[in-house]
Amino acid sequence: MNKPLLPRIAVNGVEIPPAAIAAEAQNHAAPKGKPGLAWMAAARALVLRQLMLDEAQRRGLTADPQEVAPGQFETDEEALLRAVIDEAVTVIAPSEDEVRALWLAEPDRFRSAPLWSASHILLTGEGAAERAALVATDLAAKPAAFANTAREISQCPSAANAGNLGQLTPGQTVPPFEAALRQLKEGEITAQPVETQFGWHVIRLDAHAPGRPLPFETVAPRIREAMEKKHWVEAMHAFAQRLLDAADVEGISLQPAAA
Repeated sequence: MNKPLLPRIAVNGVEIPPAAIAAEAQNHAAPKGKPGLAWMAAARALVLRQLMLDEAQRRGLTADPQEVAPGQFETDEEALLRAVIDEAVTVIAPSEDEVRALWLAEPDRFRSAPLWSASHILLTGEGAAERAALVATDLAAKPAAFANTAREISQCPSAANAGNLGQLTPGQTVPPFEAALRQLKEGEITAQPVETQFGWHVIRLDAHAPGRPLPFETVAPRIREAMEKKHWVEAMHAFAQRLLDAADVEGISLQPAAA
């Protein structure tokens, strides 16, 4: 008799059907060529799901599906999972002192965004890289020529304004452009052109206003929310681990923890 390709997975005597694991595996990433890792992650997730449903039954909870989108309601199982988590996972809100302590301990996390004023010369098409390199070399010797050069050859609409892009904040430009801005000093021009999906840029940083520390009153709600989320995740992990530790699981290792 041939040995089954996949082991039987059961929790407290209840088998998790292979078809259910295969369907759940679509929600779990795995390295190319190693679909078994996704299958095992799916099996762990379904084991935990079954344990949570069993816990909901043990606690005498009933399904009360809620509307999660216009005209779309939870399934009974989803409602039970939410109910058991709501009852079993409690989080104590951080105190004012705890929130303030985090603000004081990590001041660089709570700053306003930096502000840049920048200009650029954009070259596109065949030979753009070589032409941009020549422009960067010429401007290194004659930086005062930047505005005229931008007006004459830049292939960006900003050429009409001597290449000036105005004020920029993080996220307003593509990553390579922003990375270059972060390396420049005021008045400095990139020594080498910067490539983006738009072409090749020679960039000048005209002005820079670094982010400033934000007052406690401004960031306290955001810090409090982040701390509550972190505590919830920790409490959820602990709840899941308690269920797993008390369960009789066949056919699968529960490490790493399914939570």
